[in-house]
Amino acid sequence: MADPSPNRRVVIAGASGFLGQGLARHLSARGWEIIALSRSKPRDLSNIPWVKWDGRTLGDWAASLDGAQAVVNLVGRSVDCIKTPDHCDEILRSRVESTLALGLTIRAAKHPPTVWAQMSTAHALGDPPTEICDEDSPFGVGLAPTVARAWEDAFNDHARDGVRPVILRTTFVLGRGGGALKRLATLARWGLGGTIGHGKQGLSWIHQHDLNRLFERAITDTTMRGPYIATAPNPVSNAEFMRSLRRALRMPIGLPATEWMVRLAAPLILRTDPELALYGRYCISRRLREEGFTFDFPTIDAALADLVA
Repeated sequence: MADPSPNRRVVIAGASGFLGQGLARHLSARGWEIIALSRSKPRDLSNIPWVKWDGRTLGDWAASLDGAQAVVNLVGRSVDCIKTPDHCDEILRSRVESTLALGLTIRAAKHPPTVWAQMSTAHALGDPPTEICDEDSPFGVGLAPTVARAWEDAFNDHARDGVRPVILRTTFVLGRGGGALKRLATLARWGLGGTIGHGKQGLSWIHQHDLNRLFERAITDTTMRGPYIATAPNPVSNAEFMRSLRRALRMPIGLPATEWMVRLAAPLILRTDPELALYGRYCISRRLREEGFTFDFPTIDAALADLVA
């Protein structure tokens, strides 16, 4: 059911990031009035009003939320890093503190937004080797599930009555010009796009276009409420993903990387966590299927063919 409100203002917290800029462009092209809320001014959103916010503290930026149709929170330090204690602390605090600040601001608003759409992570479900996960699956153990639980608890504890809450637990987002796909495509073009580890680890993914459509649906569809897994309906193994990427790039060869190679090269050369590539999960969204959401890019071959064209 579409929201009957004529208000078209959406505040995007974390708008300077890869996902935030993509969502801002998507919604702006569809006639939404966007306010970018972020620590630094988005480079590619010169035509969109920007409000400075450190992602933690309360302040004058709160005025931008008053009377808005929706708030979308994408704030969070990237997990594409070496998991030092300091980085782990930043990953947790950046998510929880920004959510708390938004929640307190929404509660204090004279005219609060009608919907608060919050990003979370499907990594909350852990790394089961073959099990299919959906919204009914329990949280896993480890850093990512711990962060996700604290993130969502902060959201749920500070949600205001009358403001519709939506959580999108995102999987691996495939988009142009940013994210992990850019790095993987570079490796594949160098002939290093083979299977990683044993290759059976699940890779749940979503095209950025479909993720933007999901956020727009969260804003406009008054029946959406609570947590959803934001993922395409056809997860693949790592081996299948890398094979599809080589096809899209027309790269006939791809040297595999054993686990010990990844554990050595990821932190030393790529400056990232090897477990991001070595572990994974197979996710589907029972709720999106039951609610009839149709993906424009339901298969990995179609998604990658579009993105590398």
